[in-house]
Amino acid sequence: MQNALALARRGLGITWPNPAVGCVIVREGETGGPVVVGRGWTQPGGRPHAEIEALARAGERARGATAYVTLEPCSHHGKTPPCAGALIDAGINRVVVAIADPDDRVSGRGIDMLKRAGIDVGVGLCDDEALDVNRGYFLRQNENRPLFSLKTATTLDSRIATASGLSQWITGTEARKFSHLLRATHDAIVVGAKTAAVDNPSLTCRLPGLDQHSPVRIVVDSQLSSIPSDHELITSAADTATWIYTTECADHGSASRLTEAGAVVIPVASLEDGRVDLNAMASDMAARGLTRVLVEGGGSLASGFLIAGLIDRYYSIRHPASMGGDGVAAIASMSIRSLPEMIAFTYRASWSMGADFVEVFDRLDPPDNLE
Repeated sequence: MQNALALARRGLGITWPNPAVGCVIVREGETGGPVVVGRGWTQPGGRPHAEIEALARAGERARGATAYVTLEPCSHHGKTPPCAGALIDAGINRVVVAIADPDDRVSGRGIDMLKRAGIDVGVGLCDDEALDVNRGYFLRQNENRPLFSLKTATTLDSRIATASGLSQWITGTEARKFSHLLRATHDAIVVGAKTAAVDNPSLTCRLPGLDQHSPVRIVVDSQLSSIPSDHELITSAADTATWIYTTECADHGSASRLTEAGAVVIPVASLEDGRVDLNAMASDMAARGLTRVLVEGGGSLASGFLIAGLIDRYYSIRHPASMGGDGVAAIASMSIRSLPEMIAFTYRASWSMGADFVEVFDRLDPPDNLE
């Protein structure tokens, strides 16, 4: 199952709206020990599914074998036949499933289909790890929103730019490569309009061999007043998917200009102060199939996502230097007046990367009795 989970991770960022699944098919070898005869993972765009890939590689050796799958095999006829049926037809003898699929079209039906065919089915092996791999898919199914990861690259005192706006580069080469890897494992990357206007970023994955893994580029611009026609994101919008979330009060002329350039302009509900309602945006993202979204900046957008309770994972990359209080903060004001109001996270992992240090945290939900 650990091998199947490793295969599933290969699909992160490229399988949406489908989950990233891994499958390993094992049978007894001639010497009596287990032999892997087929491996598969969900292909770009979500098809073919992992089980189909693994069965194709195993061929006739799949008959009488055991399949380890990180998510319950599908049981419904969609754009492809059900994977549970393919496992049955291939003569698989046993299926070990890490976790059930929350999709109402499956949700136990795939497991039942296998059992009715006389296949021995086990469920729950490495279920926590399997849930973590597809947490965004589960959030989309259960809470109508994708998983959101916040990434900051800062000094030790959490500054992302000098008072004059200089920011390239605070962290080193290795850390910037890691940032591009994060982009490759997310379906979309989102920045605020001010950050987009000042930095003029391309927001693509520029690691060798992963250029096709560039995520959907998303800008949050409440009034459509920040992005000029010659901006990098706009001039390349016809070639790289670019979405701009705005409000229903945004300028219609600007919306037409951006649409003509190839961007997708998406109006959603606004808050009382006129800013985009991030929860409404999250629901729209889920409706469009996104399961994993990386939030890169700037400080106002980061604080907005934190206040909205949408940040699930926090990647903090710090460079061992201090800039001082007049530098630009990684997270803008959140108007917190008491310690219990703080947004808490729990430690997940940390490591050094060149001169920089990476820390990863998961959101810690407050206790029910917290006042």
